[in-house]
Amino acid sequence: MNAQSSPPEGDAEQGAAGNEQTAVLPETAAQLAEVERLQQALAESEERAKNHWEQYLRAVADVENIRKRAQRDVEAAHRYSLEKLAQELLPVKDSLELAVENADRADAQSLAAGQEATLKLLAKAFEKLNIIEIDPLGQPFDPERHEAMLVQPSDTAEPNTVLKVVQRGYEVNGRLLRPARVIVAKAPAAGPQSS
Repeated sequence: MNAQSSPPEGDAEQGAAGNEQTAVLPETAAQLAEVERLQQALAESEERAKNHWEQYLRAVADVENIRKRAQRDVEAAHRYSLEKLAQELLPVKDSLELAVENADRADAQSLAAGQEATLKLLAKAFEKLNIIEIDPLGQPFDPERHEAMLVQPSDTAEPNTVLKVVQRGYEVNGRLLRPARVIVAKAPAAGPQSS
C-alpha cells in the first residue's frame, strides 16, 4: 500500500470550495477597512432614511391637522356670519311686525313714519354687515356692476352714462351681490338735415 494516496473525490471538492472561499474573502487590510467603512456608511444612510421617513409622517399628520382646523374655522366663521346677519335683521323684522299689528289703527302719516324707521333700521344693519349700496346715477356705465335695462337718447347726459337707476345694486366686501339695474344714455338721434 502506498502511504501517499490521493484524497477521496469528496475531499477534493471540499478543498476546491475552500480555495474559492479564500479567494472571495478580502485579502488585504485596506480591503477590510473599505468594507467596514461601507457597512458604516450603509448603517448611517439607513438611520437617515428612517429619520426622514419619520419626519415625512409627522409632516403629513401636521398638514392633515391644519386642513381639519381650517375646515372647522371656515365652518365656525360661516356660522358666526349667519348669526351676525340674523342678529342685525331681527330688529327690522320686529319693526315690520309692529307695523302690521297696528296697520288698522294707524293713519297714513304714522304708517309712513314707521316705514321710514324700518328702512333706517335696515340701512343700519347693512352698514354693520358692510353691505354697500350701488347708486351709479350720472356715472359711466360699468357692465361688471350695472345691468342695462334700456338705452335711451338724452340731450342732457353724456353718452354711455347712467341716466336713471331702476333698481339699486349692492356689494359686500367688494363683491357684487346684485348689479344696479339702470337706463343708459346715448347720443340723441340727429334730426333731418336741410340741403
